[in-house]
Amino acid sequence: MKRLSLIIAACILIFVVQGCTQDVQSSKDNANGSNSPANVEDGNVEDKNLDDQVGQDEINEEDIDEEGNEEDEEVASPQNLVYISADRLNVRSQPDSTAEKIGQLMKGTGVEVVDEKHQGEEQTKWFKISYDMAGQAVEGWISAEHTVTDRTELLSEGYRNLDFSPQKKAEEYPENPRIEVKGVYLTVYSASGSRLDSLIETTKTTELNTFVIDVKDDNGNMLFYSQAAEKYAPEANKLTPIKDIEAFMKKLKDNNIYTIARIVTFKDPVYTEAHPERAILDKRTGQAHAQSDGLRWASPHDRQLWEYDVAVAKEAAKVGFNEIQFDYVRFPDSGGGKLDPYLDYRNTNNESKPETIQNFLKYAYEELSPEKVYVGADIYGLVGSVTDDMGLGQYWEAVSNVVDYVCPMMYPSHYANHTYQLPVPDAYPYETIYNSAKDSVMRNNNIETPAIIRPWIQDFTASWVKGHVEYGEKEVRAQIKALEDNGIDEYMLWNPNNRYSEPALR
Repeated sequence: MKRLSLIIAACILIFVVQGCTQDVQSSKDNANGSNSPANVEDGNVEDKNLDDQVGQDEINEEDIDEEGNEEDEEVASPQNLVYISADRLNVRSQPDSTAEKIGQLMKGTGVEVVDEKHQGEEQTKWFKISYDMAGQAVEGWISAEHTVTDRTELLSEGYRNLDFSPQKKAEEYPENPRIEVKGVYLTVYSASGSRLDSLIETTKTTELNTFVIDVKDDNGNMLFYSQAAEKYAPEANKLTPIKDIEAFMKKLKDNNIYTIARIVTFKDPVYTEAHPERAILDKRTGQAHAQSDGLRWASPHDRQLWEYDVAVAKEAAKVGFNEIQFDYVRFPDSGGGKLDPYLDYRNTNNESKPETIQNFLKYAYEELSPEKVYVGADIYGLVGSVTDDMGLGQYWEAVSNVVDYVCPMMYPSHYANHTYQLPVPDAYPYETIYNSAKDSVMRNNNIETPAIIRPWIQDFTASWVKGHVEYGEKEVRAQIKALEDNGIDEYMLWNPNNRYSEPALR
């Protein structure tokens, strides 16, 4: 498999845009259940069937052969790489469409051909392939009809300028060693109040070892006084509940807590108030575009905002944060691109959405590397299971290739009904996370310098979801087990109220 890994690492997975869907996973701001489940725009997804995108059990005409036909003799084939061209292609135990299905591969996945056979009167060609799944070597048979040898055949216009080349990343900073993160999210209020001491105590009796703390939150407010905010958006310093950031950080370090600075990137009502000319404009109203939560977005194309966010990240690194995590590092939900004709993104550089997101992350990584701090990016959980960027600019390989940690938000409550063939994903925490994680690992296998996958998982009850279940210790453990079964050993728990199922962490 080492040979396979090297071959795959030398080739880059590129998918064809299959059309953006309105059934997108909602972002963290809706995890508190305050928005209606019928609200699609940056809210909870509609109950639409996504079987045409994820979790199909069988693909018509993708591995079909005449039943009962005898096989011809084996035809030797040199080792080579082919790419899956079907949305989902079944892997069989034998070169026969009636044979046991032992796996399923996504469009664009690169696999090594180790043998081939022709079968039946029509001489249907089958490839025996080898690939890696969650660290395990898998061999099986696929219909050769749904493969291509030239990956450029799967390249669409929107992805041609993306950088899939190997990136220079730090393996580890000696003065800032990596850990297997078991983390929880803290708002600026929890970080500055009595809740902090309670969570610190929890780290002493559980496997919890990391706090993800709002440094620049959803409203654009700062955790501590920021010189960057003073320059670009002075009102962001109005709250700053932590007055002595050095003492705050020392307290966390003294308790051996790994610290991640969450920086909300492109959703920024404070910045857009200070710079209305840089906000995304709704051409129908002439006003700044706001999502369902009423908060305004600046344009991700805005290089000045890039400078602001990265300057804040540098300040966080200098005071001792181990890692920077960019959240809302995307374009606002536009209904899978349906709103794009009505929105002025102020795209003066004529960049595609995924190109802009990747370019920002590359810029941030280059600027932050001298600070010896790791860089992560939050993305929608469904991004790993679809073949496009969902109209958000979050294209799995383009993000994973340029950061240290890719953090899909795999909250089961945020997947549409029937995703992964689950009637209500919220009621199936293990199955939902398992399928999402499996796809994510598969996507990572096709780039040479992938990020470590560290998902966000659900530790809240989504009471707005019809058919939901109460979330507690059992459901949290199920999600962690699903990650482990895919070879993922890190996770972060999300609860907007910062109340966590501590027994699940023991």
